[in-house]
Amino acid sequence: MAENLVSEANDITLVDTSAECLDILRDRLELRTVLGNGASPSVLREAGAEDADLLIAVTQSDQTNLCACLVAKAVFNLPTRIARLRSGDFVEHPELLGDDKFAVGFSICPEQIVTDHIRLLISFPEALQVLEFADGALSLIAVRAFEGGPLVGHPLKALKYHMPNVEVRIAAIYRSGDAIIPEGDTMVMPGDEVFCLAATVHIRQVMRELRRSDQPTRRILIAGGGNIGFRLARSIEHDYNVKVLETNKRRAEMLATHLDRALVLRGDATDEKLLENEGIDETDLFVALTNDDEDNIMSASLAKRMGARRTLALINRRSYVDLVQGGPIDIAISPAQTSIGSLLAHVRLGDVVAVHSLRRGAAEALEIIAHGSPKDSKVVGRTIDHVALPNGATIAAIVREERKADGKVMRRQVIMPHHDTVVESGDHVIVFCTHKRLVRQVEKLFQVGFAFF
Repeated sequence: MAENLVSEANDITLVDTSAECLDILRDRLELRTVLGNGASPSVLREAGAEDADLLIAVTQSDQTNLCACLVAKAVFNLPTRIARLRSGDFVEHPELLGDDKFAVGFSICPEQIVTDHIRLLISFPEALQVLEFADGALSLIAVRAFEGGPLVGHPLKALKYHMPNVEVRIAAIYRSGDAIIPEGDTMVMPGDEVFCLAATVHIRQVMRELRRSDQPTRRILIAGGGNIGFRLARSIEHDYNVKVLETNKRRAEMLATHLDRALVLRGDATDEKLLENEGIDETDLFVALTNDDEDNIMSASLAKRMGARRTLALINRRSYVDLVQGGPIDIAISPAQTSIGSLLAHVRLGDVVAVHSLRRGAAEALEIIAHGSPKDSKVVGRTIDHVALPNGATIAAIVREERKADGKVMRRQVIMPHHDTVVESGDHVIVFCTHKRLVRQVEKLFQVGFAFF
């Protein structure tokens, strides 16, 4: 989180109980560090809580995070407080988090966000990444263009002939790691990483243009029964044939007690004989979710070699993610990059609804609500070609809501804008940034002048 915010010229102070950890980060990043417990009033005062705008409490301890928010509100009246909460108990009892209780303005559960992300990938087996905007009305899918796909080897303008009744926008193409701003004559080549935006109901049809449809997923083997492995197994066990591998005896017994249909096995996912006995060659998806990056890489690579159709590995070290994805590991997920968007949406300027980190943090997609009038906004009332976006940022889609008199959303219209499309106040504008350094410029563009207030 600090790395993302420092890169956008914020003034960051990092508090931790580990002097070694702080020394390493101080050498890498331009930030101030304070050694101590973030829930202590004296430590927060030393960190500058008296004039801070935002507290982000993301330690491994729910109790520490809750106390830090409470102290920040009660002692320093710090305006915005965010807490990471791993326990589902607090999510189920939001009344405990209000200003008169623990004073948490916004809570985030990274484990649940990663679980939801993997569930979407299971639903779209051809995709590298699946993201939703505007309460699911619009989806952004990243796919690897495959030799033989109907659009592969053809210009993007051919899309309207292939799918005349479907509005679709190719937001970006990455070829050999380099971003290509898509235009009508841009050719899609085999191996391209293509980001497609379309109404969620049409997304499968769009994906078929870029690659052959994979056979549906039925058999899933999960290596690791930790928080994410357990959450994932519990959420999919009624829809798929699920097996969970866990090395720890006590944890395996807990999983067996709390899962209804999933089969729990005690064993090591890098045990070749065990994988063979459990029919790895007939497994549609192998998911490595242990707490050890090396184990996840090794077990997923082994599973692929032994015949698993598709493999996914959870990898904490970001340098490893780029290294292994696309080889024997089909999809490598960084938990930090997957969950950080929920935090960033509450840090961004303007009315930012969602921030999605793309390509392991290299790019971002933002959902921003346009406010104001042509007098006080640089966006509202202007056509797309008159919105002064920085080079590398594009307005990829607009979701326009129709509301009833009581304010409830009656209908959502997905618009793939052209150069003469006019942005209206209240529009949910999806902006794709090929590099995250462009984000701050985009945010400022959408801010309204003081006259609006």
